[in-house]
Amino acid sequence: MIRTLIARARASQMSRRTMLAGAGAGASALALAACSTGGGATKPTPAADSSATDKSLNWANWAAYIDEDDSGNYPTLQAFEAETGIKVNYEVAVDDNNTYYGKVKDQLALGQDIGADAVCLTDWMVSRWIRFGYTQELNHDNIPNIANLNPALRDPDFDKGRAFSLPWQGGFAGICWNKEAFPDGLASVEDLWSSELKGRVGVLSEMRDTMGLIMLQNGVDIAGDWGDAEFDAAIDVLTEQVESGQVRNIKGNAYLEDLKSGDTLAAICWSGDITVINAEAGDKWEFAIPDAGGTLWNDNFLVPVGSTRKTNAETLMNYYYEPEVAAEVAAWVNYITPVVGAKEAAEAIDPELAENQLIFPNEETLSNAHIFRTLTGAEEQKYQAQFQSILLGA
Repeated sequence: MIRTLIARARASQMSRRTMLAGAGAGASALALAACSTGGGATKPTPAADSSATDKSLNWANWAAYIDEDDSGNYPTLQAFEAETGIKVNYEVAVDDNNTYYGKVKDQLALGQDIGADAVCLTDWMVSRWIRFGYTQELNHDNIPNIANLNPALRDPDFDKGRAFSLPWQGGFAGICWNKEAFPDGLASVEDLWSSELKGRVGVLSEMRDTMGLIMLQNGVDIAGDWGDAEFDAAIDVLTEQVESGQVRNIKGNAYLEDLKSGDTLAAICWSGDITVINAEAGDKWEFAIPDAGGTLWNDNFLVPVGSTRKTNAETLMNYYYEPEVAAEVAAWVNYITPVVGAKEAAEAIDPELAENQLIFPNEETLSNAHIFRTLTGAEEQKYQAQFQSILLGA
């Protein structure tokens, strides 16, 4: 089964970030407003769990972020339902961290059901939900396969001991380029600012990735102790490149269309997307983590505070931490699986897949990838506003 999924993935896979926006001022304004609200002094009370009598589950996730067959079914989910008797309503409901949050934040603040029992969101957004009390504490007894979690992901600063979240998939932000135009390749963010690329560069509308790569180029440890001075210096770099016309666009996943059309020849990009574009439009692009380093992010399961099916959600998490199941998903999504043993499960069927550094990175690859440190609420609002002003003016 995994072999079939691998073949299909290479032929027709979409990115989980396909729905991400560069959607214009209206969406940008909504995102900025969303990040400035929430988190009152009184945290909502978690809902009572009715999983013992209600064998169903609503899962909100990103587009094309799970294995899918030619009929639009999700084979691993079908197997989960058969194994557990829990019926899953899988919804492609998350098109962007901020816009999804903007839709549900008022209900979360009141402790109400948002229509999802499991949601997958990115590290920094999960940090916000935990800080505001919008998630339920996980019962690890219901997730024995948590033992298969990669040790490097077990104790993030935003969720010590993984009390409230569990990684789903991860990936890198780095640089990519058109190999026909630049057969010798690019090595650094600084290379994006060369005169040969004037007006042909794209950068991401995800602040932590674009600013993270620029800060790394400036010699900043983005996981360490830095503040306004370091961020402002990176903002100055981006402002100069936008105002000079070096940067053509600041977009979400729509940057892929610019690469396909030739409007841009190089970009700050997400790792799995380049596998996708090469499968869809010919093997024309290359991805690399820059010499100064790339960013590393994870999307994570969490259980919203108003969910009445927490045990069902934990059962789902446990299932997807079985190495064979994790390998099936990895074959489709081409992002980093957090599950120890998934590489060996994939290797037994397709050794080439198991050597893919974008799915199963080794220590050398990971040593040059950095997690953007968790921001305080005040920092997040300030830095996002600075970045957003450039995005709206681009």
